[in-house]
Amino acid sequence: MEALRIATAGSVDDGKSTLIGRLLHDSKTIMEDQLASVTRASNRYGDGSLNLALLTDGLKAEREQGITIDVAYRYFATPARRFVLADSPGHVQYTRNMVTATSSADVAIVLIDATKGVTEQTRRHTYICAMLRVRHIVVAVNKMDLVDWQEDRFNSIINDLRDYLRIIPVGDEVSLTFIPVSARDGDNVVDVSPRSPWYSGDSLLHFLEHVDNVTAANPEDAIARLDVQWTLRNYATNYRGLAGKLTGSSLSVGDQVTALPSGHVSTVTQIDRAGEPVVVADPGQAISVALSDQLDIGRGDVLIRGITPPPTSDITIDLCWMIDTPLTEGSRIWWKHGTQTGKAVVTKIIHKVDVATASCNRASGDSTPTDSTASLQLNELGRLTLALSTPIYATSFEDSRESGRMILVDEQTHTTAGAGLVV
Repeated sequence: MEALRIATAGSVDDGKSTLIGRLLHDSKTIMEDQLASVTRASNRYGDGSLNLALLTDGLKAEREQGITIDVAYRYFATPARRFVLADSPGHVQYTRNMVTATSSADVAIVLIDATKGVTEQTRRHTYICAMLRVRHIVVAVNKMDLVDWQEDRFNSIINDLRDYLRIIPVGDEVSLTFIPVSARDGDNVVDVSPRSPWYSGDSLLHFLEHVDNVTAANPEDAIARLDVQWTLRNYATNYRGLAGKLTGSSLSVGDQVTALPSGHVSTVTQIDRAGEPVVVADPGQAISVALSDQLDIGRGDVLIRGITPPPTSDITIDLCWMIDTPLTEGSRIWWKHGTQTGKAVVTKIIHKVDVATASCNRASGDSTPTDSTASLQLNELGRLTLALSTPIYATSFEDSRESGRMILVDEQTHTTAGAGLVV
């Protein structure tokens, strides 16, 4: 079974790192040397009691300040499933790190401090999870021990967040689950706690072990896409393979594929995975493909089996802006889509999102943005249009998480400036 990818989200000090540490500790997936290291660090940075948050907060600055700064990944397994856990920071300054961690997640665990309730950062992270089409959002209401496990408090927080979720684009494909927990004490994390007799649901681990992560089966004519990363040559055997990651659907020897942007059609004669020939390759696998025709194909080109998406140079994206320099209309930016890169100009900022109300700020009447929406600042979300230097073959993110996403890169610093979802 493929590993379940999990990302945490929530405000500062909601207990994300502690929850992951408790999950690892109580499921007995921590090595003895790791536990000994955390014990020593607890004595150095805390009051001597075991601080499970230090299992993921490994940077010196994180341990000294008691906050998460970078994304920390942990891999563990139970008899039922394998997991990849991404602990992301809660501070608004590091929203870009949270976006990175959540972009490939199957499940997002959004933590809420029961003593604080739903905050603006809770709304921001929940909105991002919904925008990224995370299949399952688990809302863990943490620190229930500090409110005496009051059912009314739990229900009040649920109702506040449900009211917010009704006005954001969650979509029918996203499921929501609410669990009351105490990460510090381990209540409802691995085992159901007797301290919440009014709660009739599963523990967090039980939910993660049994949540359905199977996507709808692709029909035979679904799009299989290979963004070519490299051309492999073996002159001794006259082999020429096109290497990349397969997305969308399976690909078999004998399938007809279209090479883009040339539009030439050829037939798959050989598929190799990890150096061994296979008859069928599945989505998510890194493969190399040999074709029956010697076509001029290199990095940045695409092989498609199925309906060919139309090329476009004018594209609309939902964007999370990730650097201090504001993005304005007329800004010039580099972009990367699959293995293809190029330049672009921002032609219009349609709106930006007010995460507190999930509303989109735009001018009334015509679609010309007001001064408040004519730029995107650090960590702001918005919708804009780009004029690309080179056409791309993209589908909407709603239809394909792989071919519907792109990144923007700052021309001066070459750093990732924004994460975009094709509309």
